[in-house]
Amino acid sequence: MPDSPPEPVFRERPVSFVVRSGRMSDGQERAWAAYSDVYLLEVPRGNAVWSVRAGSAIDPAVVWGREAPLIVEIGSGQGHQIIHASSSRPDVDFLAVEVFRAGLARTMRDAAEAGAQNLRLVEANAPEVLEHLLPAASVDELWVFFPDPWHKSKHNKRRLIDEEFAAIAARAVKDGGMLRLATDWEHYARQMRTVLDDAPGFDRAFEGDWAERFDGRVLTAFEQKGARVGRSIRDLAYRRTTGADA
Repeated sequence: MPDSPPEPVFRERPVSFVVRSGRMSDGQERAWAAYSDVYLLEVPRGNAVWSVRAGSAIDPAVVWGREAPLIVEIGSGQGHQIIHASSSRPDVDFLAVEVFRAGLARTMRDAAEAGAQNLRLVEANAPEVLEHLLPAASVDELWVFFPDPWHKSKHNKRRLIDEEFAAIAARAVKDGGMLRLATDWEHYARQMRTVLDDAPGFDRAFEGDWAERFDGRVLTAFEQKGARVGRSIRDLAYRRTTGADA
């Protein structure tokens, strides 16, 4: 049985997630016990919950045992997207970033069943993964699909995509690499677009108001639910500007 999540320690900046209570199912606990040593990266912690200690950068070539393109998904949930991608693209390395253990456990189980040997998972706050765990200019693509919209005005400050995140992402993504985003909340989509249009180190990789739907994104039940209630799905794509100072 995995250890319980640590007790909260507050940060100066609010995080973009909330802690979900409750125990994992027996099946999830078995998956964690069976596969965490294979898939889950050990993370040196700072003082806060799911933090990453500064100076803890990994060497992707050592972690994955090879030199290959690296794709990182933030907020991988139960792993539907990352497992589809990693199992269909064995020549690429993948990292899933998530804080919910039940989702991580299911992802590990399904990855093992799919034979996805090129996937690793990390249980940590995403901006700290980009800033402290991943070396600068090590990511070929960074995916942020359907992050929590925090749609109440008083909670907008907890949204993941802001100027600080854009700067951290620009550090992690290599020159010519891609940042891909999607959301079904119009207000958040426009905020994302405004932030990234103004972000040093990124240029639009689309014409018009919105990017075409990324064909590498699987159609999940979550996305279908948003469409059923009438929310438009908005994609955005930005290329890391070669030689830009972020």
